[in-house]
Amino acid sequence: MAIDGLLLTLTAIVGWLVVGALGLSRPRDLRFISHILFPAGAVIALLLAAGAVAAIASPPQTRILALGLPDLPFHVRLDALSAFFVLLLGAASAAISIFSAGYFRTSEGTPPGAICFQYHAFLAAMALVLIADDAYLFMVAWETMALASFFLVTTEHRLPEIRRAGFLYLLIAHIGAIAILLCFGVLQGGQGDYTFGAMRAAHLSGGWPTAAFLLALFGFGAKAGLLPLHVWLPEAHPAAPSPVSALMSGVMLKTAIYGLLRVTFDLLGTQLWWWGVVALALGLVTALFGVIFACVQTDMKRLLAYSSIENIGIIVAGIGLAILFKAYDKNLIAAIAMTAVLYHALNHAFFKSLLFLATGCVLHATHERSLGKLGGLIHRMPWVAWLALVGTLSIAGLPPLNGFVSEWLLLQAFLFTPSLPQSFVNMLVPVAAAALVLAVALAAYVMVKFYGVVFLGRPREANLENAQDAGTLERAGLIYLAAGCVLLGLFPVTVIGLIDPVNRLLVGAAALHPGLGSWLMLAPLNPDRSSYSPLVMLVVIAAVVLLTVYVVHRAYHGRVRRAPAWDCGFPAQTPQMQDTAEGFGQPIRQVFEAFFRMERELPTPFDREPRYRVTVEDPFWHWLYLPVARAADRLARLVGFIQQGRISVYLVYSFVTLLTLLAMVR
Repeated sequence: MAIDGLLLTLTAIVGWLVVGALGLSRPRDLRFISHILFPAGAVIALLLAAGAVAAIASPPQTRILALGLPDLPFHVRLDALSAFFVLLLGAASAAISIFSAGYFRTSEGTPPGAICFQYHAFLAAMALVLIADDAYLFMVAWETMALASFFLVTTEHRLPEIRRAGFLYLLIAHIGAIAILLCFGVLQGGQGDYTFGAMRAAHLSGGWPTAAFLLALFGFGAKAGLLPLHVWLPEAHPAAPSPVSALMSGVMLKTAIYGLLRVTFDLLGTQLWWWGVVALALGLVTALFGVIFACVQTDMKRLLAYSSIENIGIIVAGIGLAILFKAYDKNLIAAIAMTAVLYHALNHAFFKSLLFLATGCVLHATHERSLGKLGGLIHRMPWVAWLALVGTLSIAGLPPLNGFVSEWLLLQAFLFTPSLPQSFVNMLVPVAAAALVLAVALAAYVMVKFYGVVFLGRPREANLENAQDAGTLERAGLIYLAAGCVLLGLFPVTVIGLIDPVNRLLVGAAALHPGLGSWLMLAPLNPDRSSYSPLVMLVVIAAVVLLTVYVVHRAYHGRVRRAPAWDCGFPAQTPQMQDTAEGFGQPIRQVFEAFFRMERELPTPFDREPRYRVTVEDPFWHWLYLPVARAADRLARLVGFIQQGRISVYLVYSFVTLLTLLAMVR
């Protein structure tokens, strides 16, 4: 019996809303919410993911719901593209819900029942975005998603900085929503039919396809965190509770990627080569910007937020490459680039969620977010430390974990780029490949800093000695995500086989071909040119480690020599002698100093209590946002002169307006 994936998705949406409503019915009952409702939400997510796996390779399923406005009902559709992202949503949110069951406390600022409702409404809205088949339902779900996530970001709404972060996020979200709405207006082609089916048949001419693409890139880029609309992301993620940060970074950002793919490859009937160049350049600039700023952060959640900007930049760069190849009918290499995009989106959902949840455990155990006040937690929180290590190695792109596979595939797409008609593009691709490699290398540098400062060394504060490891439910969520990072890395051929129906829908070709590898060996183009076997890599790494341990043991521990110990001054060392987050980022600050706005507080030889402080600011605040804010303030003050509070002045305004209209009529 075939599974009706669309019906299962709709049932999951209703189930999440029911779970949220039950939370509102008993808003202060933390035991009921954490032990029953959040686990129930996790079960719904797992069922949703299972149904999506079955629906990816199935024909598209459509329904018209008895909801909406008169003569304007809601249309829903589940095809390969939406099923893949529904799978991502279900698979990642299941772990986050399990973790949340043990994470949320009564002191989060918002009652647990309200958090439960907002959380599950957020999940339901994201699922509805992914299956919407008309612009009306899409925008209703998109705005619901934005509002639910806004309330989750402002959970600790009593703090002014958190309210500011929430309002900034809501502002950027609505700016992007306006662009998306205008994009749909262009796509309907003057027909008045806002269903996606009508948009596919609209056949836009002239500059309208370009207008629709640029509006989509701007609107969805605002939600994804592309430059220069990224500023909300480093503010909202540190403000939100860690499970919410994981859900926003791991899942919500992917709804923007879904929207961009839906418009560019499905609703628009054609792709132009220079669209790909624009997306490729914007993605790589975003990736480099994000990773460079991640290098110099001293707040662990802000560091991960900038890392999300970097990963979204890599994904958009891959989309640009796929557009470029599709425009020239290079469908096979376009399928490989698209596979890298979708694979990395799935990978990012797992390893970034894992890292945000691990920081949540650290926050609850230490009440510290500053890297300068952490350290040595591997001894106090071994479960969190070892599971976070899996996420750290994954996001750093080290084999045989999942982050390596998608980045390796994207690099293969760059390296095997065929000759293209434009010489400019042929020169751009190697430069873009070099920029991608630089971003990946700096990402590994960032993760060494993150993990080393937080978990290794010695505790920098005395209160860290009292840190407690994660609870049972929190460990379960972390183990789930860590296992996903390992399995997605060890079985890439299986994952690519799951992705290929999406490739056929978007670019008209599959990346996985018979004869170019097996479940053991991944060969995207030709086994003689490039191939990768994660299981063989795992065996080689394990063998080298075991051999090294054996040789060291036999060579050094087999011969015992007694002599006075040379401690190299170790007993006199203090935690202050360890490398700090500021010190770790100093080389990057010096190399890329022109990109930063820095404020330094330097000590002098005469200070009794010397202090050293470096503050790194985002230049876009000063180059773009502050001038716009000042201009808006001046305009508001100018318009404010109209409101004098006197009825006689208002009557004069009305009289002048009437005379002006009469003059225009004549």
